[in-house]
Amino acid sequence: MKTIRLREGRERSLLRRHPWVFQGSIAKGGADAGETVRLESDTGQFLGWGAYSPASMIRVRAWSFDETERIDAAFFARRVQAAVALRGRLAIASDGVRLIHGEADGLPGLIVDRYGDTLSAQFLSAGAERWREVIADALLHATGLGRLYERSDASSRKLEGLEPRTGWLRGDGPTALTITEHGWQLGLDVALGHKTGYYLDQRDNRARFAQLVRQLGCETVLNCYCYTGGFSVTALAGGARQVTSVDSSGPALELARANLRRNGHDDTRHEFVDADVNAFLRQALQDGRRFDAIVLDPPKFAPTAAHAERAARAYKDINRLGLKLLSPGGLLMTYSCSGGVSADLFHKIVAGAGLDAGVNAVILQRLEGACDHPTTIEFPEGEYLKGLALMRTDGDPAASRI
Repeated sequence: MKTIRLREGRERSLLRRHPWVFQGSIAKGGADAGETVRLESDTGQFLGWGAYSPASMIRVRAWSFDETERIDAAFFARRVQAAVALRGRLAIASDGVRLIHGEADGLPGLIVDRYGDTLSAQFLSAGAERWREVIADALLHATGLGRLYERSDASSRKLEGLEPRTGWLRGDGPTALTITEHGWQLGLDVALGHKTGYYLDQRDNRARFAQLVRQLGCETVLNCYCYTGGFSVTALAGGARQVTSVDSSGPALELARANLRRNGHDDTRHEFVDADVNAFLRQALQDGRRFDAIVLDPPKFAPTAAHAERAARAYKDINRLGLKLLSPGGLLMTYSCSGGVSADLFHKIVAGAGLDAGVNAVILQRLEGACDHPTTIEFPEGEYLKGLALMRTDGDPAASRI
């Protein structure tokens, strides 16, 4: 077993069971891509077993902090089984479930979602790549399923020195699927959709949006970066009279249209707009449009903390426009999925947007990812999705009394 020796004082994070070791923390040692290494302090103290990645700034990702543990096929079978069992104990109102959530499940670089009878997986680290076949077998054994599609095409693979790869890893068949979520029918495609095919992390936030639309009596709704229309479906289910969905992807809008029809909604209550969201928001403001509820769920603006400043400007701009377009007493659900933007920073960004817009608002609820996307106490970086449900209070006598 090859050994990686850390620089003096760099062992503290591993002693706190944080799973990442950066390049600058290593004094000596190396290994092949994905090879299991022994991590030691500068004095030779055992710290953990990890997967070495010679191409990445995150040079080692820890598998285990137990010196007696062997990193073999049985290890991965146990970790996969434990993750699947955990989801079985959660009250998840869907047959679309995040089964493996990377570091939170002790499997760094591995993402696995279940869509009905089909698994969709991303092998995003050198370690997960090295154990790919073993992990695939463990997944089928733990779930009893026979279909596993691989979506290892995320840009983060390049940082690991890995080429993108997609296709059936086990089994075959159609890639267009339908899942049930809180009673709604939602279509997706594991081969063509974002990530593994869909955004399961917003499952409970979509249901909450339907509740708030109904409670607040929101008649007109704007869903920005709508993708396949999940929030649009829930807005109509919540009693909205008219919904406008905006996205710059024509194929995504076609899937959104199909999802609305799948749930019994015709086009008379819905407007689809194929456009850049920023441009649409500016034009809508110029045209004097107003909406009772707005969803801002943009793509990742800041993949790392190094991009936070630039991302902050982008988040502030769309939230400023969104708040100006919001009717008095209206609802804004705004999100960031950028790991480089903390919940505290996001709150400050939205607060600044409100000041610039000349709008007052109260926070009805702080929002996060669904429970099958857990964050461990040792790895706060895993908390990537954060959001705010806001009510505009200025100009509305009832809302201003809250």
